[in-house]
Amino acid sequence: MTNPTFGVTIVKTAAAWGAVASMALCVAVLIASEFMPVSLLTPIARDLGMSEGQAGQAISISGLFAVLTSLFIAGFTRKIDRKFVLSSFSLMPIVSGLVVSSAPNYTALMVGRALLGVAIGGFWSMSTAVVMRLLPESAVPEGLAMLNAGNAIAATISAPLGSFLGDYIGWPGAFFFVVPLALIALIGQWTNMPSLPPRNRRATGNVFRLLARGQVALGMTAILLLFMGQFALFTYLRPFLESAAGFSVSGLPLVLLLMGLAGVAGTWCISRLLVTRLYSIVIAIPLVMAAIALTLIVVGSELPVAALLIAWGFFGTAAPVGWGTWLSRVLHD
Repeated sequence: MTNPTFGVTIVKTAAAWGAVASMALCVAVLIASEFMPVSLLTPIARDLGMSEGQAGQAISISGLFAVLTSLFIAGFTRKIDRKFVLSSFSLMPIVSGLVVSSAPNYTALMVGRALLGVAIGGFWSMSTAVVMRLLPESAVPEGLAMLNAGNAIAATISAPLGSFLGDYIGWPGAFFFVVPLALIALIGQWTNMPSLPPRNRRATGNVFRLLARGQVALGMTAILLLFMGQFALFTYLRPFLESAAGFSVSGLPLVLLLMGLAGVAGTWCISRLLVTRLYSIVIAIPLVMAAIALTLIVVGSELPVAALLIAWGFFGTAAPVGWGTWLSRVLHD
């Protein structure tokens, strides 16, 4: 199909599902790499001669670089084929994994984690736009659901997997474990993804100018508040389950696993409804999550809490699919 404004060919074909699948694998690798240090802080700090607080900065620095990259990458890459740009970001977790797994000191660890942050910010900021060009409009919600399914699975297994691997092959081996997976994702992406030349070479890449559109400013505010609330609860989930709900240490992984599986189911189910019920769904999801959070305050026994958290996982993981679909429609240009 040819864009009448810019005169470039835009690829839209259902045959590109292989490329979307490779993107989903890359998302899983990125998220697993991002959260793996959570369960490995103690051995990292011990081996590299630092405090656990310093080791925890391995997570903070990747988040910082992800934010910076997502804000400015559009301007830097506006004249480059999107296939090449996305593949470059898919290469970075390979480099990051090699650097971190062989890090002899704090500085090398931070450099490797900063590279991962660049990959996360760049990949996520471009993923919706790339999916829009790979798939027909009606299939975009399902494509985004596939990406977020990879996100849900990785977020669920990264901490326990890191702990398991760290016990048997050490924390460097745990970080190296993601390298072959990232390589598979990169190869699949390069072989399946068609060339995606930029549609508007004259664009400034200044994402802040988009906030001048009222609907965009309102939507981005809603996204900010939703995910701020979601992760504020998620961050303190373990102490809540242990102290307020009385869960044993052995019961926590099961609850987290069920939340993750519910999230995978939620992304799949809700993606089917987004074609015709987009706005009602993005309005309903935060209302349901707020109701769940309030109910958790007054419910103290394990079974009701577990049921509520499974519902939280179902709706919370599906939320990015809804807002990604919203972006694809409101900012289709």
